[in-house]
Amino acid sequence: MPNFRSAILAVTLALSHVRGTHAFVSFPSRDNVAIVGSTGVSSTARFMKTKQPPPAAITESDKYTYGEVSRAYRRTVYTHDDWVKHRSPNRFIRNLSSITSSGVYKNLAKEVIATTAVATFVVSWNCIFGEYQDFASVTHNGPLHDSLIPILTLPLAPFTLASPSLGLLLTFRANTSYTRWDEARKNWGMNINHTRDLVRLGNAYYDRSAVTPERAEDDLKRLALCTWCFVRCMKRHLSPAWEDEEDFRKELLEKLPKEQAEAIFAAAHRPNRALQDLSVAIENLPIHFIRKNEIHRAATIFEDNLGSSERLLTSPIPLFYSRHTARFLSFWLLLLPFALWEPLGNSWNHVDMIPVTSVLSLFLFGIEELATQLEEPFTILPMQGFCDKIYNWCNEIVSFAPGDNGMPVYENKGTPNVGAGTLISGNVNGVNGSSRVEVA
Repeated sequence: MPNFRSAILAVTLALSHVRGTHAFVSFPSRDNVAIVGSTGVSSTARFMKTKQPPPAAITESDKYTYGEVSRAYRRTVYTHDDWVKHRSPNRFIRNLSSITSSGVYKNLAKEVIATTAVATFVVSWNCIFGEYQDFASVTHNGPLHDSLIPILTLPLAPFTLASPSLGLLLTFRANTSYTRWDEARKNWGMNINHTRDLVRLGNAYYDRSAVTPERAEDDLKRLALCTWCFVRCMKRHLSPAWEDEEDFRKELLEKLPKEQAEAIFAAAHRPNRALQDLSVAIENLPIHFIRKNEIHRAATIFEDNLGSSERLLTSPIPLFYSRHTARFLSFWLLLLPFALWEPLGNSWNHVDMIPVTSVLSLFLFGIEELATQLEEPFTILPMQGFCDKIYNWCNEIVSFAPGDNGMPVYENKGTPNVGAGTLISGNVNGVNGSSRVEVA
């Protein structure tokens, strides 16, 4: 035994000097010091080398498959009527009747056909090399029953043991994908909230006494347009070019000055350019700098939402996890017909295997398909609808003017040359216009 250990140690030490490698060197961490061998390349550099996957190559036909085109029909925005239909007691019948038109199931045709073909092959093979029943349910030996070729069958126990692991993989995959969709929807919810907040503050804080009415109208309209422009650029940034670029250019040229629109088109990162324009529009408002800072905070939240959305778009669920789950599920379902031969032996020629395999494949592959469809959430979110609503709401907000509804508007206490409690506009005790009002 000592001689064996000495030999192992000698071999290890010899290998440590081959090609500059180092035996007993641990994997690098933040606390490791890079060790440079005779090749001049640090062990950290060697360990950290990873082969980058080639860029995804898609054809024109890939862009317009049924699975991709149908994503546009999932951008739903619910109203009260939609919720009533959603809760309808007839929803189960309605959902079952529409199973043949489901985009998710249509996208799984190849997978379901493959597993169904395997089940059909197993039934045919075993009837030829084993036994079969005629239409009178009389059992006969197959044409090649006496050959040395056995029937195709597997025990069901391995599938039973593997089912919990497969269920956990699919559950985690689906839950993670839904979390990504939920985060993307919350990002757009924050956009909606803070666009209204930004424009509302700009309109309320605007010092109309310092400029002409025409200048005030232009400034506020520009603020509303720049606010909308950012979210529209964000929508384009998160959408495929072949779907949105043409509409994006058309909308901006219709709503923005041509020079401003062209500058956005030419920018490498269009949302950043739009956010810069919004910041300039805020700075041009005749507002106290402390109040401007409050408005800028809303614009900063836009940058946070954009960064969060970019992270979701560029970072999928780790590919090795998704691939392992897909392989596990595929092998499980492709081999399942072999294990169903004995349990479904009471059916005529075991023919129940075929529909059972098809249905199980449809629903289990469907879970993985749902997760895949949710994983990239932006092309199934109604982002265009969000942008249109933001445009309408922002323009409506800047159309409001202090006192235009008869509500009294008082000048700020610290404003020069105006005493505390001075009524600027509105109606108090039946008196219109400017007048002195005592405020407790």
